[in-house]
Amino acid sequence: MKQSILLEGTKFQITLKRLCQQLIENHGDFSKAVLIGIQPRGTFLAKRIQKEILAMTGTEIQLGILDITFYRDDFRVKGAAPLAANSTEIDFLIDDKDVILVDDVLWTGRTIRSAMDAMQAFGRAAKMELMVLVDRRFSRQIPIEPDYIGIQVDSIDSQRVIVSWEDVDPADSIVLVTE
Repeated sequence: MKQSILLEGTKFQITLKRLCQQLIENHGDFSKAVLIGIQPRGTFLAKRIQKEILAMTGTEIQLGILDITFYRDDFRVKGAAPLAANSTEIDFLIDDKDVILVDDVLWTGRTIRSAMDAMQAFGRAAKMELMVLVDRRFSRQIPIEPDYIGIQVDSIDSQRVIVSWEDVDPADSIVLVTE
C-alpha cells in the first residue's frame, strides 16, 4: 500500500482560507446563505468554514448538519451491511436561502444526489451550491460539479482519498492511498 500526501499543514490551512474567501466574495454579508454539512465527514469542513468566516468577517453563518443514510440509493441493497444512521441537525428552513452544501470528497456524485433529496424536507432553496475539499473529477457517475473546490485529484477507482481532521485525527491532511 502506497500513501501520497496531497495536502497538510500550512497548505491545508491556506486552502481552507481560500475557500472562505471565495464564499465571502460571492455571498457578501451571508444574510441569505446557510451552510449544510453532509454527515459524517462533511460536517468537519462545514464547521471549520463557519469558524473561519466568523474570524475573517465577524459574521456567523447558519450551519446545519444533514444525514443522508435513508436517502442513499444503496440503502436496501441485498447482502450489504446495514448502514449506521447519524443525526440531522437543521433548526431552520432553507426556503429562499442560498444553500452551500459541504462535503469533504466528491467522488461519484451519489452522496450529493442523496443530500439534495434529503434537503427537500427543509424547504425549497433559492439557490444551491456545492463546496468540496477534494474533487475526484474523473470518477463521476452522476453529472454533478462543485462550485468551490479545495483541490482536484486525478485518481482511479481503486485508489482512496482520506481526509483527516485535527478535530478527531492527529492532524489535518489529505492522503491518496494506492492499494
